[in-house]
Amino acid sequence: MQWLPEFALTESERQSIGSHNAVELVGRAANSVYKSQKTQSRGEIGEILLHVIVRQVFGSLPAISKYYYKDSANDTVKGFDAVHVVADEDNLELWLGEVKFYKNISGAISDVIAEIKEHTEDDYLRSEFTAITNKIDDAWPHADTLRNLIRRNRSLDEIFTAICIPVLLTYDSGVVGGFEAVCEEYERRFEEEVRSHYETFAGKDLPKKLRVHLALLPMKSKDALVAEFDRRLKACQIIT
Repeated sequence: MQWLPEFALTESERQSIGSHNAVELVGRAANSVYKSQKTQSRGEIGEILLHVIVRQVFGSLPAISKYYYKDSANDTVKGFDAVHVVADEDNLELWLGEVKFYKNISGAISDVIAEIKEHTEDDYLRSEFTAITNKIDDAWPHADTLRNLIRRNRSLDEIFTAICIPVLLTYDSGVVGGFEAVCEEYERRFEEEVRSHYETFAGKDLPKKLRVHLALLPMKSKDALVAEFDRRLKACQIIT
């Protein structure tokens, strides 16, 4: 919940947060996620988790807030599930995320492979780049560099050298659900489970031109996480 403002607000709004408007902007961020009562089919939690993982592990910066531009709070946002950059002094990498917030790991792997292939087709990418360009906040420090990287007359072969696809797959884990405390047996079985799913994913027919980072999130219960997230989200929504 602490990441909601960064996840859902524009750069200009994030820069404006202060003691006079913090509550209002947290409420605005919460209201932009969803207001539906049909929470089990919502995937926004997975997108927030991917946002946090890429930010904390790889030091990325969110490039755009797609949620700011939703026409309705209950709309689902199409396209990539995260648009971040990882920048150093000389280069800018574009990180285009994919999430499957599922209970079942087999279905998550199968569906995300199909989506990666679809989303990296030339026509789809050009369309997505146009949508990204239209949503870049001028206050964001890398705005001009990113616009230049994905401009229409730049070769896709050149752009692909600067693209990374972070993938987050969640699933209800028999190991996580089968232990009450961390012990040697738990650690051994946990590692075996995660490595097995990684090998399954890595063995799929991914497009060769892509660099992919896989994050696996085994859960005790997706349903329990959704229920608690929904409770806290709705609490934030009513503070303004």
